Amino acid sequence: MAESAEVTPFPHSQAHILAELTRLDVLLRVQVWRARQLQPEPDGLPAFYISDEEVDKLLDKAVGLPLWLSVPLAAETAAAVQAALEALTAVSYQRQTLAAQQGIPLRLASLATCFSLSQWEMDAILICLAPEIDVAYSRIYAYLQDDITRKHPSLDLLFNLLCPDAAAKIAARACLGPDAPLRRYHLLELFNETTTPQPPWLSLSLKLDERIVDYLLEADAIDVRLRPYARLVRTPAMPDQPLDRRLQVVTQAYSNLVLYFHGDSGVGREATASALSHHLGQPLLVMNGERLAAVPAESFPLLVRLAVREARLQTAVLYWQGFDALLAEDKHYQRQALLDVLAAQPGLTILAGTAVWEPAHPLPHPFIRIPFTLPTAAERLTCWQEALPRTTLDLTDLAHKFRLSPAQIQAAAASAGNQARWQQPDNPQPTMADLHAACRLHSNQNLAQLAQKIEPHYTWADIVLPAERLAQLRELCDQVTHRVQVYEGWGFGQKLALGKGLHVLFTGPPGTGKTMAADIIAGTLGLDLYKIDLATIVSKFIGETEKNLARIFAEAETSNAILFFDEADALFGKRTEVHDAHDRYANLEISYLLQRMEVYEGVTILATNLRKNMDEAFMRRMHFIIEFPFPDVAQRRRIWQQIWPVATPRGDDVDLAFLAERVQLAGGNIRNIALAAAFRAAADGGVVTMAHLQHAAQREYHKMGKLVTAEAFKP
Repeated sequence: MAESAEVTPFPHSQAHILAELTRLDVLLRVQVWRARQLQPEPDGLPAFYISDEEVDKLLDKAVGLPLWLSVPLAAETAAAVQAALEALTAVSYQRQTLAAQQGIPLRLASLATCFSLSQWEMDAILICLAPEIDVAYSRIYAYLQDDITRKHPSLDLLFNLLCPDAAAKIAARACLGPDAPLRRYHLLELFNETTTPQPPWLSLSLKLDERIVDYLLEADAIDVRLRPYARLVRTPAMPDQPLDRRLQVVTQAYSNLVLYFHGDSGVGREATASALSHHLGQPLLVMNGERLAAVPAESFPLLVRLAVREARLQTAVLYWQGFDALLAEDKHYQRQALLDVLAAQPGLTILAGTAVWEPAHPLPHPFIRIPFTLPTAAERLTCWQEALPRTTLDLTDLAHKFRLSPAQIQAAAASAGNQARWQQPDNPQPTMADLHAACRLHSNQNLAQLAQKIEPHYTWADIVLPAERLAQLRELCDQVTHRVQVYEGWGFGQKLALGKGLHVLFTGPPGTGKTMAADIIAGTLGLDLYKIDLATIVSKFIGETEKNLARIFAEAETSNAILFFDEADALFGKRTEVHDAHDRYANLEISYLLQRMEVYEGVTILATNLRKNMDEAFMRRMHFIIEFPFPDVAQRRRIWQQIWPVATPRGDDVDLAFLAERVQLAGGNIRNIALAAAFRAAADGGVVTMAHLQHAAQREYHKMGKLVTAEAFKP
């Protein structure tokens, strides 16, 4: 009893490992003594031949055991060795228990618990760990294996050290099978350390995985093979809002659980996972599923198992983002590999994607699919008010116009505040312009990879149209501004299953202001404008056009942007009678577009010079059809008056009324003429004259394929 009272807990993991190595030293010392009794005389070349005497000894020994195990120990020696091993084991167990009671983490014990390892398996790990701490063990192993080139323990040596007889040795083979924890979780690696091409299984050498060595020596960096795909959030953030009580209940009710968070980008899936891991008091291991899906298929299963192992070693919640990347048909093998590993993974795993998905076959653990949606306008307004508690601005317009997640709202508020600190250091309060710019910045920017972003710079004063057309454009802006009030506040959204987006058609000759009108609308609403390049969308390959359009609309859903399809009749043209396969697939493309526009809730502007070429089904789905007429003389005169910057010098002979009457072109052509005349004037006197304008007008007519003489511009 007095001896028990003197036992103290292990102060740290290293002390525990060194104590276990002391026990290993006792075992090795006995076996080395036995092996030494069989060493041949130093003369001769024993390493290069097998003597008759050695063959006789090999035939006489017990099957499955090395020669040195046949060397008997004196009864008192055997008893003393056994007593010493038992005493060391007992003291180690007591010290482990005391350390656990005092909350001192011991990595060897944690590893055993983490992977449900037996004492035999832990001894195998200890034997492989020893050379990583002291290379002297490598020479001892080489001595016992009678081969100076064998620096690592072979399977045969491992069994000989830990198994008392051949029967135990055969039974222990199961501990190193491919499905056993030591191999399944890649704790130990088998490799050929000999020059024999295909040695017997027992001749293979064992090595402790480098990440496991680091773990046992208290290094916690992520496995080097996972670093391109993983990041560890060690202190997940406290949630801004209370965690959904249902998540708290299910994670408490089930020790093994797979959750699938699905929803559009930016709806707070990772933020919720972070909040949940914070609630559980665990770090969050975030895996980049899109990058992992791109690795070769043969490498994928290993990375999945390493990810699961890393989550266990870090006692972390595994969060697999971008799960949709595995839903493609050509990723079936990788998807199944992930599900197979998760089937044997205890604890909580979270998958995250955008698509609705259920596993085809039930998993052994409960699988709960949880949809995520963007907050309503009222919820967004609350988020804005919490993010900007001291502002006096009316934030309602921001909440209605930009469909942002709570995390995006927090980020946009921070960006606007930083911008205000730079622009107004004495009074760093963000303006509404700062907030609009920050909202656009923190909207999904991936659409820029698929379309051309246009920075709005025109105003209502720049466009010349009949009053009725201008009124239609302003009504269009009003619908965007007040859509939340009508759809959510007044309940019209409950009456409409589809068609909540705003689809507009601009028709008219080239140069009449269609692109300028889209620019003005975007600037008025404070939204980004993306012009879709049809050359990058339309493909001669079957199905590619639909894929390109699907990507554009999917990105646009979270971009808070206006889509502008110029020359839309090339894509939204009339369906035709089916005469061949080309007609059939062209009609399918148009039908797909009709369906996609039905569900898109953003603003889409189509522009065409040829309204008669547009499919009637598209025309029915337009909320506005605005005609841009060819300007008359009075409108052309206003265009000529407005086209000139204040700083441009003009001669007294410039007669804008005359130009409006004689140059019968649309606004876009008039702009080209004015610009060309300005460049010619800059090279010829520095003042724009009527001669410069006359020359530029002739050039514009020639460019359009029309012949005109200088006489046409004479009074």
